[in-house]
Amino acid sequence: MKMELVGVRSEMRTNQPIVLLRELEGAGRVLPIFIGGSEATAISLSLDGVTPPRPMTHDLFLQTLEKVGATIDKVTITRLEDKTFYAELTVVADKSTYTVSARPSDSLALAVRDQIPIFVAPAVLDEAAYQEDRDAEDDDQTLEEFREFLDGISPEDFEATE
Repeated sequence: MKMELVGVRSEMRTNQPIVLLRELEGAGRVLPIFIGGSEATAISLSLDGVTPPRPMTHDLFLQTLEKVGATIDKVTITRLEDKTFYAELTVVADKSTYTVSARPSDSLALAVRDQIPIFVAPAVLDEAAYQEDRDAEDDDQTLEEFREFLDGISPEDFEATE
């Protein structure tokens, strides 16, 4: 399912960064993924349009791909196994397509920098996504339900692959 990166938030109890992905079509489910602090910073800076004076690691990787004529076609969160999310980059180079295993947090940091489409396997959404009610008249109630959902989980429930 195609997703949009909604933003980076902090889990209230532990102050652990969480990246939120929302399903673009269908039910509008939201997928929270706990990530590391440096990746949260990298994603947030890019979302805010901040360009650091020197390239960050994700910028360096994209620049290197560009120099060798390769591009990232898409990012896919492929599975959730033992509370750990897994992702893959689909890289196109020399008319060939390659799949590269990557951490979801790094994949999303790349995606937000280069407007790369983000996808999540349906089974991952079925297992770990929160049902967002887009038609709710009372947005405060929807937000409260989402906060209750986040309060009921811990970083161990949705760890990013390190």
